[in-house]
Amino acid sequence: MPMTEDFLRFPHQMWEKVLSKVKKAVVFMDSRCAEALHWSGGAALLLEAGARNLKEFSSFEACAENEPKAVFVVSTLLKGRTIDVIKDIISLSHFQYCVVITTVAHSVHLVANNVTTEMEGNPVFEQFEEKLCEWMGNMNYTAEVMHVPAVFAPVSQQLLLTPAFAHLFPLLFPDLEAINTKRPEKKRFGSLVDMDMNSLPVELQLEIKSLAAVLNAMFEATGTREESFAVGPMSRIIAGELAGHPQAKNRRKTAPNKASIIFVDRTMDLTGAVGHHGDNLVEKILTVLEPLPGHVTDIQVDMLELTSLQRTPHSTNILAPGCLAQTQSPAAQALWETMLTSKHKEGVMEVRRHLVEAASKEKLPIKMGLGRVTPEQLRSYVQLFRSRPGMLESHCGVLQLGLATAQTLRHPIMPRWDACLAFERLLLQALGDSDFTAVLRQLLPLMKPRRGEDDTASGSRSREEECGPDELILLLVYLYSLADEAQPSDQDAEEEELEKLERELIGQLTLVITQEQHLSPLLQKLTASPSSLKQRASHGCDTPEQLTMEQAHAAAEGLFETLRGLSQTRDHLKQLRSVYTASDGVHQATYRPFLRQVLEEVFHPDRPECPDIEYMSGGLTDLLKTGFSMFMKVTRPHPSDNPLLLVFLVGGVTASELRLIKEAVSTHKPGSQVLVLSTRLLRPTDIAELLFATPRLSPDIGV
Repeated sequence: MPMTEDFLRFPHQMWEKVLSKVKKAVVFMDSRCAEALHWSGGAALLLEAGARNLKEFSSFEACAENEPKAVFVVSTLLKGRTIDVIKDIISLSHFQYCVVITTVAHSVHLVANNVTTEMEGNPVFEQFEEKLCEWMGNMNYTAEVMHVPAVFAPVSQQLLLTPAFAHLFPLLFPDLEAINTKRPEKKRFGSLVDMDMNSLPVELQLEIKSLAAVLNAMFEATGTREESFAVGPMSRIIAGELAGHPQAKNRRKTAPNKASIIFVDRTMDLTGAVGHHGDNLVEKILTVLEPLPGHVTDIQVDMLELTSLQRTPHSTNILAPGCLAQTQSPAAQALWETMLTSKHKEGVMEVRRHLVEAASKEKLPIKMGLGRVTPEQLRSYVQLFRSRPGMLESHCGVLQLGLATAQTLRHPIMPRWDACLAFERLLLQALGDSDFTAVLRQLLPLMKPRRGEDDTASGSRSREEECGPDELILLLVYLYSLADEAQPSDQDAEEEELEKLERELIGQLTLVITQEQHLSPLLQKLTASPSSLKQRASHGCDTPEQLTMEQAHAAAEGLFETLRGLSQTRDHLKQLRSVYTASDGVHQATYRPFLRQVLEEVFHPDRPECPDIEYMSGGLTDLLKTGFSMFMKVTRPHPSDNPLLLVFLVGGVTASELRLIKEAVSTHKPGSQVLVLSTRLLRPTDIAELLFATPRLSPDIGV
């Protein structure tokens, strides 16, 4: 029987293959592989395995004459820019031995090189080995090229992430229009559901094939035969690609273990991804603290309070930041699991308990506090360890998580979380009583530029408490994703009124953006010009001075173009079409998480067949059964048939959803083994970036 432990062990097994090659080598690694390694033990693993150094995968890096061996670890195809960077590094160095490890399977390289027939061996890798020797300047030097699917980051005992696919996101209606413009009029798709693998751009096809190959490798390593299910158009394509993977057929014949995997499109529920109703500590930490440079998931923790350094404008650059990934300390790992999958209050209480235990263990003079946990109380516990090297080393993991919690609780923008939550609740109630235009109009009073930092009247809210552009964009996503839940009205009249209101909102949002004194990372990406979006995804307009009114207006118009289609993402579903329960006069209107509805169907004791959870592993056999089912009873596989359930959220999962899954399992089927896989752990602004500022049709996989 497959256990979640087998799957959690898989990332470490893959890194062991990499570690076997790094002795006496300088390792060059791209940021996506570095993030996967970060959650599996970090750079210490490489150094303990004998690596001499770890460097960024960049054309500006090189090695000295006394460093003859290099190992390149990349998450991309060995094509285009990736090859250019490897060649640049080799030409500036004096290597005699090069190892190139890519997480992209050889079968995907064949497709990328337009090879459709099956070939023996690894010809693409063998040809590249010859190129490496040529660049090193001697064909007798040693070169190795191999595929190792080291893409999974074991973030917790319940969650595996794939940083290499962090920007893979389900397609939206503007993407459908872009695909249709390149097709003959008679062959254009009516909806996203009609699309198949071959209709997608080549770059996206390669990324999906690469993901399917990685999943196949994981099932192969764990000896598992999977039954695949899908909810949503993109999930359907990915599950279909996995089902038809050429190397999977033999595995399924001999694999001793069974598991069910359900792919779910993030676009089935954007309300939960941008909402502030998640009562979870980690979700708040991810939202308010700065991301760790080069990482999608982790954040940086200010460690200055553990030193005797004075806080100055430059002191933050002196000290390396802390983070959430604590792979060396069992106590810190236990605390992280609790923070990730429990309610906010429980998480904060657990942080205090661990800090008190650590201080007591070291016999430090701790003052016990009862009742509400405050950030000042947590800081006082952490500061007991200041400038005590031995104690800092012993409890570093717990101290970093404690500091992350304290810095989040006292962060000046935390009041915005409560303000957004209050407004979201008002919008939920209004949806059941008014048409969509009337509800949307309630956002207009919020659409005004924030005051300057010194322009705060006494007794009024501070600038930090006011909703900024980021929060306004999230509220728009929240509301448009629920548009179909509003009261129906005269269709033609509402459409005309809605169009007029949207123009007004676009103007107001443009003014709000241009009046900002500092552009948030989201605004920087949002205001990048469409033509340079792929190259400038991490830059855009860095300062307000660079931003023109035309750029801001174009960004706002593009934003509303995407927003209009968000309410239709569940239109193709037959049963799970709503995430909203209207008020009945006694109970308030509520949001019903889509994921909870899916799990309720999966764990239902009567095992009903849900038409929206589509079985994808049957192939031709299942089609024949479907035909015969007209005159004989046919039982299709059910997700609860197998002892292990994998849930893959395509486009990201929130910390609140991890808690939701844990609660659903304990309520409906205690003891069940459930493991969550996803592309990234989401903060609300990530969704806005993925919706409005990330090129979904042209992912960067090194083509």
